[in-house]
Formats: sequence, structure tokens, C-alpha cells
Amino acid sequence: MTDLLPLAVLGLGPMGRALATAALAAGHPTVVWNRTPDKAAPLVAQGATLAPTAAEAADRARLVITCLIDYEALRATVAAPAGNPPATLVNLGSGPAAEARAMASWAAQHGTDYLDGAILTPAPTIGTPAATILYSGPRALYDRYRAVLACFGGTSTHVGDDAGAAAAYEMALLDLFTMSVGGLAHAYALATAEGIAPAAFAAYARAIGGLLPGMADRFAGHLEAGTFPADISSIASAASAVTHVRAAATARGLDTAALRAVQALLDRAVAAGHGGDNYARLTHLLTRESESIS
Repeated sequence: MTDLLPLAVLGLGPMGRALATAALAAGHPTVVWNRTPDKAAPLVAQGATLAPTAAEAADRARLVITCLIDYEALRATVAAPAGNPPATLVNLGSGPAAEARAMASWAAQHGTDYLDGAILTPAPTIGTPAATILYSGPRALYDRYRAVLACFGGTSTHVGDDAGAAAAYEMALLDLFTMSVGGLAHAYALATAEGIAPAAFAAYARAIGGLLPGMADRFAGHLEAGTFPADISSIASAASAVTHVRAAATARGLDTAALRAVQALLDRAVAAGHGGDNYARLTHLLTRESESIS
């Protein structure tokens, strides 16, 4: 198999355009398709071929890369009655792991070799060393196309034969990002309400953010060991702290819905006798089996 494989990129949002640009830069003959054809103009100027339909784009390529809004759009695009399913499909869109697994089942039923992927870095990183992409599905299939997929840059990692593995990583990481950004926005709102200038607050906010890498490692160690010693801080102290923060936010008229949710989780942990444990114990209390964990 030549490294200069004919590729099709379906879906030309910012990430899809970045993927097509990287493929072209690597010398791959690239066919593109988008529901709004005008978005393809800059890529055509770089040498891409615009196909009138997704089916025609897929027919012209050995490897089809998709980057669509969700799995429903993905299936509607590649299952169009006007064409045959792609021979090999790599989905780099986003969605829950269960939907990735369902898509893999659909692909198997239609004779399509399928990899699912998760792009963990922004569109401008694609084609550069800063890109990070996870892939899941048959390892042999990933190995077959690894040299081609390398054109998207950075670090590519196969995370398992389970087609949903990459999406599972992405959803959990988006969970972390979303909750962190929400907390950051709320913290700035409270600081501003208290008369603290955003620029002055930023230095201390960065310091708090710097605690997270170490906490991530400690969480992993405690969860794998199943032990939760409060050698740094405890759930009981966190429960006291969030009570104070909620009172301060309420006094300033801020929305405290997220704080109430966190406080409810901490209160559950304390009531269950885990006030003397560390924060990693909270992970168990977020599962359906929490009531049975001692």
C-alpha cells in the first residue's frame, strides 16, 4: 500500500477542513464533500477535488475520513441509498461511546472496515506536532493505516479494539473540561462580584489549576488501590469549604445550582461515613453502585 493513499474527507467544519488540509499537505490525493459546497473552495484551491455527493467522494477514495456533527449525521451520510458503504471508514467526529459501538456494528453488517477516533486538540493543531488523536477498533486495521493517519500530525494512539474506547476517553475528558470551565467562570463571577479585578485574580486561578495534574495521578492511584486516606485533605473539609463558597455566592446574587449539586454529593459522602476519606472516594458515589460501597 502506497503511503500516498487517495483519501476522502466528508464534513468540512473547522476540524474537517483542517484534516483535509493536512492530507493535501502530505501529498494524498484528496476528495472532499460537504452539505454546503462553498466551504470546499479553499481546499479546491489547494488541489482537492470536490465531489457532488458523499457517495461519489467515498467511491473515489481508498480511505474515507468523516468529521460530522454526530453519529446520526455520520450514518445518514455514509448510508445514503445512492451509493455503496465505504470500504474503510475512519470516523473522527464526536459522540458517546455507545454510539461509536453501534456505528461499528452497522459497519460490520455492511462490510465496512471501521475505526473510531477522538481528536483531543483544537483544529489549528491538526498536521502539527501538537495534535493528539486517539483511535479504537481492530488493531490490525489501525496498523494498516497508521502511516497514512500520521499526516494529521502529533501523537496518535490506539486505545483498544473496542470501537467505543476512543469516544469513552473523549467523553470523560470533555466531562473534566466542561466542569473545570464552568468552575472557572463561576470563580471569576464571584471574584468580580467581590471587587477583584480579573487580571489580579488570574495569577491565583492559574495556581489552583496547577494542582490538577497531581490530583489526577493521586486519584488514579487511590481508585486502583481502593483505599482513600485523607493524607492531604478530606471530604469533610471540602463539605465545609463548599458551604462557605455557596454562602458567599448567594450573598452576591450568583447562580449556585452547580455548587448545590457538589454540596449534595459531599453531604452524601459524609452521611455514608466517608467524611474522613479523600476526594477520590467521590468517584464511587457517582456510580449506580454507590449505595453498596462501604
